[in-house]
Amino acid sequence: MAGRRRADQPRTLPGRIALGGEGPIGRQVYEGLRQAIITGLLPPGTALSEKDGSEMFGVSRQPVREAFIKLVEAGLLQVLPQRGTRVRKISRRQVEQGRFIREAVEAAVVRLAAESIDDRALQRLDRSLEAQHDAARRHDHAGFLALDEGFHRLIIEAIDCLPAWSTIENMKAQMDRVRYLSLPDVSPLEMLISQHEEIVAGLRAHDPDAAEAAMRRHLREILSSLGPIAERRPELFELDG
Repeated sequence: MAGRRRADQPRTLPGRIALGGEGPIGRQVYEGLRQAIITGLLPPGTALSEKDGSEMFGVSRQPVREAFIKLVEAGLLQVLPQRGTRVRKISRRQVEQGRFIREAVEAAVVRLAAESIDDRALQRLDRSLEAQHDAARRHDHAGFLALDEGFHRLIIEAIDCLPAWSTIENMKAQMDRVRYLSLPDVSPLEMLISQHEEIVAGLRAHDPDAAEAAMRRHLREILSSLGPIAERRPELFELDG
């Protein structure tokens, strides 16, 4: 996947990125590269080789190669014949398709959660909301995005169905890139937190209809922000409509 670099491909690469979390090194490298792409540290069009990844994380090329394969599957990297690997531009079509699939899965999840969620799971969600408010006060957009991801995962954990998270994790990669670009101008953090609070209110009331409606409203927010962001930053998007 390394390939040769074309002179017209951006080559502004970050310095050393510390590995975080636990688990296999390949997974940690994947998470680190995924976050770097979503937050724009590695912008669309950036040429990236296994050697680059190895130097960024201070690891051998094998875990980088494994991470590249997963990032291609997630639509974040693109392999071009004779041109190597680069960060893919954002596909509006994939954003819309990913949102559709994610909404279908999470609407079903939150209905089940509303029927069976216990006090311990609700307390975890309350702590997440407190942390989200703190991130908003500090204007920590990357931190908020991580907390948002954790919030949705907590709901899935409440029904003990982690395969559902695996299903949507790749689907939402393009969504996450747009959502990061939308913070805070198009989608203010406090508005998103308010939507999360509505979801929790439906769960706490054990009201599947209210919880599902709140979840659908929240996940459709990206449809309002996608157009304005694509108009503002057209160079970041593929020409797929």
